[in-house]
Amino acid sequence: MDKDVILEVKEVEKAIRRNKIIKGISFSVYPGEVFGFLGPNGSGKTTTIRMLVGLIKPTAGTIKVCGYDIQRFHSEALEKVGSIVENPELYTYLTGMENLGHFARMIPGVTRQRIDEVIELVGLTDRINDTVKDYSLGMRQRLGIAQALLGNPRLLILDEPTNGLDPQGIKELRAFIRQLADQGMSVFISSHLLSEIQLMCDRVAIINKGEIMRVGKVDELLYQSHRRMIWYAEPLEQVKEVLAGCHGVTIVDDPTVEDAVATKMEADLIPGIAAELVNRGFRLYGVEWKKPNLEDLFLHMTEGESNG
Repeated sequence: MDKDVILEVKEVEKAIRRNKIIKGISFSVYPGEVFGFLGPNGSGKTTTIRMLVGLIKPTAGTIKVCGYDIQRFHSEALEKVGSIVENPELYTYLTGMENLGHFARMIPGVTRQRIDEVIELVGLTDRINDTVKDYSLGMRQRLGIAQALLGNPRLLILDEPTNGLDPQGIKELRAFIRQLADQGMSVFISSHLLSEIQLMCDRVAIINKGEIMRVGKVDELLYQSHRRMIWYAEPLEQVKEVLAGCHGVTIVDDPTVEDAVATKMEADLIPGIAAELVNRGFRLYGVEWKKPNLEDLFLHMTEGESNG
């Protein structure tokens, strides 16, 4: 295993009563990387995360954290991991400080200095002595992350961290996660909120029905799969015929485009084709690149399914 790999998942399977729900998935997460794990509800995201944090055992394959096999070296692997699976476990009748003190006692070597560090890191210094029941949802999420960071992990795993947050809370969380990554921490985020993942993550793995469909950098996946040039011209059918006959141009079916022609092509072909359309007397109103969208790619790869 590469010494620079923080998390390595290799050919992992999980079967429950002979029903294989995770089917040989593989991916790696590197230092200082924000890694998105995307899939419809029921696709296997939470099952995978439960295996990553040692709550359930894989049927086959290996999971390594910082080189430690999570099955053979359970304690050594998990001491490198901080996680929030589903919702943060907090005592709402205690203050934020009392919550952190309670959890710190379960982790060897956590000092008061470390508690103060994570409080400052998550931006709760002014409210840490208030009771958690008076916290907003975003503050509770930050306190949960502070709890996960107490042991100074190399890998932070967050399961649907933006659930229930308002736009400002999501923006703050996104900035905070980037800050952690810039400091060298690896962050693994499970989500179905595609627009947020597109803004937040360096690379993504897309999972559907227990299988990894694609792994790669967000920009590269979008460029490869959904770069579209939209032509607004009339008469539409004749324009489509001309474009279809141009070398290097492929007409694509894009249901989000109306009263225009969607094509896949290279940018350097645009001036010549535009001049050709005008010379032939077509009314050309405009051309534009359709901005790539992770949701388009996601729906295309999962065939629009939402039930996994």
